[in-house]
Amino acid sequence: MKKNIQPLLWLMAVLVTWSACKKSNDTVTNNPVPTDTTSNPISSPAKENFESGTKDSYDPSSISLSTGKWHFNNAVIGTTGDDRRNDNKSARIQGKGSISMNFDIVGGVYRVAISSGVFGTDGPSTWQLWVSYNSGSSYSQIGNDITTTGTVLQHDTIVINAVNKVRFAIRKSSVDNNRLNIDDVSAILTSGPLAPNFADDNHMLLGNPTNATPSPLDEENYYMDKGYYALCYQRSLGIPKWVSWHLSTADIGSTPRQDDFRPDDDLPVSWYHVSDQSYAGSGFDRGHQCPSNDRTLTVPANSSTFLMTNMIPQAPNLNQGAWQKLEDSCNRLVTLLGKEVYIICGSYGTGGTGNNGLLNSIDNERISVPARLWKIVVVLPNGNNDLSRITTGTRVIAVDMPNDNTVGIGTDWKSYRVSVDALETIMGYDFLSNVPAAVQQVIEAQVDNL
Repeated sequence: MKKNIQPLLWLMAVLVTWSACKKSNDTVTNNPVPTDTTSNPISSPAKENFESGTKDSYDPSSISLSTGKWHFNNAVIGTTGDDRRNDNKSARIQGKGSISMNFDIVGGVYRVAISSGVFGTDGPSTWQLWVSYNSGSSYSQIGNDITTTGTVLQHDTIVINAVNKVRFAIRKSSVDNNRLNIDDVSAILTSGPLAPNFADDNHMLLGNPTNATPSPLDEENYYMDKGYYALCYQRSLGIPKWVSWHLSTADIGSTPRQDDFRPDDDLPVSWYHVSDQSYAGSGFDRGHQCPSNDRTLTVPANSSTFLMTNMIPQAPNLNQGAWQKLEDSCNRLVTLLGKEVYIICGSYGTGGTGNNGLLNSIDNERISVPARLWKIVVVLPNGNNDLSRITTGTRVIAVDMPNDNTVGIGTDWKSYRVSVDALETIMGYDFLSNVPAAVQQVIEAQVDNL
């Protein structure tokens, strides 16, 4: 559960936000109204990658791109080696410049996803997403200010939830000489995140911590139902953001480990598909998120865990040590102690230490190596009406482990226990969101000590 800020701070934030929006609701002097204000509307979903445009001058003007005409103010199309981009081009903004749509998107937009990076050796830049619901007559900021700090493209998503026509402007708000690259602006059409599913034993019973959607345009928050578990995939990193599953005696049998590591053909065709050889020679294990040992009832169930969308590059000593020990402990809770468990795990950060030392990526930079691995386990006695049986006395295990080979194989997983609150603070996720708020407040603050 995400925590509310103190009432006084909340009031101050509201006043500051109201003041800023009141002053900036209409087009401001550093974002002049373009002469060419209209091009044909397009239907959602839509994605602009800036590949079809050319603009070398920072002078204000409108240019034609694949989605329609955009107005560039103190901005150009960047193609140099210092421009951060996914393909050959990206937008580059300097000063308090902006890029704005001269057209509407119709049909509804739920979320906007934007990639950004620091140009060359410049410092961080802060920027904002502004939205217009009246064909550009007025704009207001939506979402919080976003600060871009790295030379590797970061990916941010902002919930819009617009039902009718909408257009967007991206404005660099920091007053500095730093330049900002913007790429792959995606307007994502869904009916919203997945509807909550409160049925017993389903893999998403406890919630959707990042509001992942099944839209292929939601490239960094792409929901996949694998039948035997659910996951959220990050296209740019080549690894899952999180994997979630339920484990009970109904999942346990005598099926041997299949070891059929393979690409996941359910990914969109245009995406890079990590293969069974992508980790070869990297010094990292193909680290299961949903473990093979949790799916031994049938061959298809076990085989599903060897899809590469269920893997991250994991330091061998950690994978075969503390991480596996926690997996085994969860399995024993079910097979020996009459429990059923709900598990979600993932990773965050960049840079892990495997057999070949510290690496930020593998497979020609197509797969990111995370710095940390986390897991949350909710333990219940076998029974029915699972959600209603989660109380303030329910055992919740949360861990945060370094992806580092210096973690000895004999290390006890219990030394890495943290609270769920601590993980939420680090990553900004909202765990256990389907659990009543009063129960969340208690169980998310505790650190397991059993």
